[in-house]
Amino acid sequence: MESALLLAFAFGIGILLTLILVLRLNAFIALLISSISVGLLAGMPVQQIIDTVIAGMGGTLGYVAIIIGLGAIFGGILEHTGATQILSRFLLDKFGPEKAQIALAISGFLIAIPVFFDVAFIILIPVLYALQKQTSKSLLYYAIPLLASLAVTHAFIPPTPGPIAVADIIGADLGWIILFGFVVGLPTTLIAGIVYGSFISKKIFVSVPDTLLPAAHPDSATPRPPVGLVLSLILFPLLLIVMNTVIKAVYPDVENTSLAILQFAGHPIIALILSTLLAIYLLGTRYGATKDQLQEVSMKALQPAGIIILITGAGGVFKQMLVETGAGKMLAEQFIAFDIMPLLAAFSVALILRLLQGSATVAMITAAGIMQPILVALNLPDTHLALIVLSIAAGASGFSHLNDSGFWLVSRYLGMNEIDTLKSWTVMTGILAIVALIILLILWNFM
Repeated sequence: MESALLLAFAFGIGILLTLILVLRLNAFIALLISSISVGLLAGMPVQQIIDTVIAGMGGTLGYVAIIIGLGAIFGGILEHTGATQILSRFLLDKFGPEKAQIALAISGFLIAIPVFFDVAFIILIPVLYALQKQTSKSLLYYAIPLLASLAVTHAFIPPTPGPIAVADIIGADLGWIILFGFVVGLPTTLIAGIVYGSFISKKIFVSVPDTLLPAAHPDSATPRPPVGLVLSLILFPLLLIVMNTVIKAVYPDVENTSLAILQFAGHPIIALILSTLLAIYLLGTRYGATKDQLQEVSMKALQPAGIIILITGAGGVFKQMLVETGAGKMLAEQFIAFDIMPLLAAFSVALILRLLQGSATVAMITAAGIMQPILVALNLPDTHLALIVLSIAAGASGFSHLNDSGFWLVSRYLGMNEIDTLKSWTVMTGILAIVALIILLILWNFM
């Protein structure tokens, strides 16, 4: 029986990779087909397979779709109103050209909390071009710190889709993930971004590409929100969510009405609803945006979120199929028998999937589905579950190469060939993953 379940699981993973790598099938469809294949090979009745698909999709999206959708609208408002550029320009002015690396790293770290990685990079690329022309330093001197900070935040700090999806699949608390995300993310950004950026920029000189995209500069005649307001809005949902976690840790059974209200406001769904409404009014309506414009921004922001939501749901189906077939229980028993450290196992599974098929999102969600039954059997505390989420995120972020769309985004916008992109971007993401893992191992032993 165990060998049959193991074969079903291995075959399911093989089908997933074949569909994505060889047939270039969309990850959403590939995850559904591989999940159904696991059920068929495990001998599940056809109707139970269908019921499992529906239960896995619905159980995951009931929470994740709301969070990702609200986060996308929140980020879309910040992008549309020029808030991201306001924050980056403010930091560059404060730090000056000689400390622009630090300013860009902080900008990227904060901006990628509400804004998707690729959108944030495209928004800020004119800033990199201007700095390179101004100082004549290699473009990598400024790009690598920015890219590292964007990648770290996108992987480690909710409400970005990756950690939200993984947290939901394995049942981790977002407050702990945010707290540990900052603890892990800041030194990782320093080493992978600023330190490595300084090093590689001396080895590879990259100038502004000949074919520049039009730089999007906010219209100086249009009133713009103050940077303090922008920063407050970005941090507001994070503070609410962390506050909720602290209240639950200190007062497990809340009876005080005031604390109950604060805990309600700190639930991720409520926190993001409040933050989105504040952004719509304080950044949009107050500064002249019409209802139609804000509606258009919201609809546009939801478009890239849609595929992420569907892939996340399909990852939930894969997890549910492992549970229902018993393959997950079998994996958990094997895992416990071999006494493998769960943090290292989660990191390794995510990294292997990332290297094989390229997409960090698919790697994170699939790794979470594989690890979930194992983690249920281990019955880990909330702090360790949060560290597992970050270890999956770290592994799924490592060693981006030619099968990753992010690789080509960086190559195109920085005007680099494949070799130089491997030496700069790929190595940076590898350093990011390894440094994050080391910090996570240290935290694991202290929790």
